[in-house]
Amino acid sequence: MFSPSEDDLKRGWPGRIEGDRVVQLAAQTLQSFFTGGASAREHAEYPLAEVLLRAPVLEPPAVRLFEDADRFTFANPSAIRSPGAFVTRPCGRLDVATRVVSVIGLDGAIGGWTGLAEWRAPELAPPKDSDFALLLGPVVDTELAHGFTHEFDWEAARSLAELNTRLRPGDLLAGPPLALFADVPSGPIDFEFDGIGTLAAIVA
Repeated sequence: MFSPSEDDLKRGWPGRIEGDRVVQLAAQTLQSFFTGGASAREHAEYPLAEVLLRAPVLEPPAVRLFEDADRFTFANPSAIRSPGAFVTRPCGRLDVATRVVSVIGLDGAIGGWTGLAEWRAPELAPPKDSDFALLLGPVVDTELAHGFTHEFDWEAARSLAELNTRLRPGDLLAGPPLALFADVPSGPIDFEFDGIGTLAAIVA
């Protein structure tokens, strides 16, 4: 999801990155793009350097955080933030866990992959210690599934998430933490995800 820098749209539009350009796609959200079979008419093109990247799924139906393929907890969909967002610390100390996320596409299948920074305030009692900010992005990659399956059984996790319910386009399944950052200072911070990109934030 993106918007031209001068428009600063909250939700933005789905787009496909081609080199240093972004092609706007005729869909309202990533969910509707997946529902349409992951194909859509093309609209205008924009230089990548002149757009703002938005959270790929701004309002996911559900967010599941897996510690391993047999266990998960739910997170707050309203806590989703876009790349470059300001994150306000709810108390003194602020920690971050980075995770790779599978985004559910059509028919409950995994449609793509993105990055997640899960912000934690350890001075608060659970579950409010991790209820306030989930930074998502910067893009969804639909081609890198093979690169994320060697250390975590994504299909087992997907099957568990689907058991006795149904998965909807835009559901997020976050794998176990990749890295932990303790006592993050105020100011800009970047998180690198191999094959996906850099997820930036500003800690206030």
